[in-house]
Amino acid sequence: MTEKQLLVVGAGWLGLPLAHALQSRGYKVIATRTSVEGVAEITQAGMDSLCLDLNAVRSEEEELALTDQLIKKQIKVIVGCFPPGFRQGGGALYASQWALLVQVAKRIGVEKIIMISSSSVYPERAEIMTEDMARLPIAKGREDFSAKSIIMLTAEEHVRNSTLNYVIVRCSGLFGPNRHPSRFASKLKTVSDQASANMLHLDDAVGSIIFCLEYVNASVVNATTPETCDKVTFYRAALRSVGLDTSLNLVNSEPDKTISSEKLQGLGYHFKYHHTLDAL
Repeated sequence: MTEKQLLVVGAGWLGLPLAHALQSRGYKVIATRTSVEGVAEITQAGMDSLCLDLNAVRSEEEELALTDQLIKKQIKVIVGCFPPGFRQGGGALYASQWALLVQVAKRIGVEKIIMISSSSVYPERAEIMTEDMARLPIAKGREDFSAKSIIMLTAEEHVRNSTLNYVIVRCSGLFGPNRHPSRFASKLKTVSDQASANMLHLDDAVGSIIFCLEYVNASVVNATTPETCDKVTFYRAALRSVGLDTSLNLVNSEPDKTISSEKLQGLGYHFKYHHTLDAL
């Protein structure tokens, strides 16, 4: 049990279950949404809530007002659990959102800041990816790092250089309740039978974040299911698990990166699901 006040910024598909899990462990949790309607929804779910849209904080006065608000709420830990919004075309704002959040965190003197990042930071190479293989100085000028990975790494750099105690958790492809892989299979234009299905179930996403909060400091870790199969095998198994036709669109044999979770396991985290197929 702990009395530390935690702020979960972004109580969405991952953030809200994380907030509830933290609450059940004795943490005092405040979770944020960007709209009044969203705040009302999580309040009804029994969670202390706050309306916070980082894009709406545009002036020094607004930043100071947010800082004062969080000081009054005695926030000691911030977990940033919001996506970059690439699908909505808002990815360019992601790094500035993290720059603001880090600045506010420093002003209120948090004990720790946790960034939920993504394994999409890694280059497009058919290799095993460990945490030291992606950082902004490495990626600049390299064609195998995508524009999206540069945005993500720029945001990560704000956290790394903050002088705060931090953990950056790079999650691989998230799935679980209301996000079953069978839903995505038909939308994939092409699927490789030689590329690893780098996936992470919601339960292990939540579990690994809480583990990092409690046991990991000043570090970057990959959170991905330890053992996996190729993407064709994975998506066919996902379709089969819900009784759907296992046909896929164009199958290719292009190899791709494999995300390693050895560091996180070495630190002591025990995955609930050791193979991606077990989590379907």
